[in-house]
Amino acid sequence: MTEMHRVLIVDDHPLFRRGLVQLLQMVPGFDLVGEAAGGAEGLALARTLRPDLILLDLNMRDMGGLEVLRALRAARLEARVVMVTVSDAGEDVVAALRGGVDGYLLKDMEPEAMLEALQAVAAGRIVIPDQLNHLLAAALRSESRPQSVGAAGLTEQETRILEKIAAGLSNKQIGRELDIAEGTVKVHVKHILRKLDLRSRVEAAVWAVERTRA
Repeated sequence: MTEMHRVLIVDDHPLFRRGLVQLLQMVPGFDLVGEAAGGAEGLALARTLRPDLILLDLNMRDMGGLEVLRALRAARLEARVVMVTVSDAGEDVVAALRGGVDGYLLKDMEPEAMLEALQAVAAGRIVIPDQLNHLLAAALRSESRPQSVGAAGLTEQETRILEKIAAGLSNKQIGRELDIAEGTVKVHVKHILRKLDLRSRVEAAVWAVERTRA
């Protein structure tokens, strides 16, 4: 039986919302539970409907996507959040990822690629288009932080977990592979981010990939 993911769309462009709805209807597994034409309405619906996945526009007239994202995280809602936007500006990508999004997708993506990315996020992965990775990598290089695993003081277990994060695995998936509790993985991830002076697991993943290329 296909696992259903309850989806909320928050976007102030009616035509794009309609396109997303049609896209989600193409495959089983997504159940659209609500649509919002603005950030404030979207936040209210998220608190009421408790969706599993929120597709969030970055630039909206009443309340920007980053503001909505911060409010969602402050409310400790369990929904996975994907920023869907036209902006490929480095500062927007970095701000969204540091705000805790689970994906950052561009509106001009091919429908098949968009759907594949949404399915990956729903399955627990963090998704960012390859063409945007260099923006985050450049931002990390411009800041002062440890330049190697040794310099960061990561333990062997933390290093293994960092490798899994770089591979796109969720905490639950990492726990299964390493045979440890998901809660234990969360604690290790917090320690990794603190030691690397990073704010999100996506940053940690990009940092790890950059180190392997160095």
